[in-house]
Amino acid sequence: MSETGIEDDAFALLGPVFAGRSALLLEDDPALAEHVEARLRRAGFAIVDRFDAGEGALTAAAGRAYDVMILDRLTAGLDGLETLKRVRASGGPSAEAPALMLTALGGERQKVDGLLSGADDYLAKPVGDEELLARIAAQLRRTARRVPGPAAELVNGPFRLSPGARTLKLGERVIDLSPLEFAIVSELMGARGQPVTKTMLWDRCWVEWNFLPDNFVNIIDARISALRKRLKEQCPEVPDAMHPLIVSARSQSLVFRDLGGAG
Repeated sequence: MSETGIEDDAFALLGPVFAGRSALLLEDDPALAEHVEARLRRAGFAIVDRFDAGEGALTAAAGRAYDVMILDRLTAGLDGLETLKRVRASGGPSAEAPALMLTALGGERQKVDGLLSGADDYLAKPVGDEELLARIAAQLRRTARRVPGPAAELVNGPFRLSPGARTLKLGERVIDLSPLEFAIVSELMGARGQPVTKTMLWDRCWVEWNFLPDNFVNIIDARISALRKRLKEQCPEVPDAMHPLIVSARSQSLVFRDLGGAG
């Protein structure tokens, strides 16, 4: 598949991830709530229950096991943060559902407060549709992987990635990667062909940074360019037509190429 084809198809691959899913949406801006609901439904969600105040969301979460909760922090009555705390403490059917805070309060202290209060991800408005969908998909994947035992080996064509041993092998040969490069490849291979946005990649791989610099995209692009070259040099068995192994999916997302039929 050409890189252009991957750009066209990457977000279409999210359809099976979202098909039949249910979401609780707490947002008191009617226009934004309508937009998010419409985008989720187009992406495959079967149920999107909207609330403009925390009390209604709390009652709904007590009666249904939602697949994901998307919560604004600043709402009338019970705010999103307190709503999430109570849902988590309730032990109800949605107590363990992944939760994303979607809010205008994007300061570092506010983000930390949200994550410590039970959120699994924290997004500052405005956020693009692709970023929101990609982050929801990432949370759903992580929920599906919450099983006891060691992390499963990831296989993509001739590549085998072992999270426990922190090795990437092509056949029986270990590919030489730096810790950061291994973290990047792990995130992309773990997404199994689905797009990973550059902000998601930054949050999970550049862990020594406690803020998002203005030039973070340039930093990522430079590292990805070097990693593509490194992989090509170390993987002569992979046909040239399959390089680069890491391809762009829209302007701000990346995908590790599906090699299921290669090698």
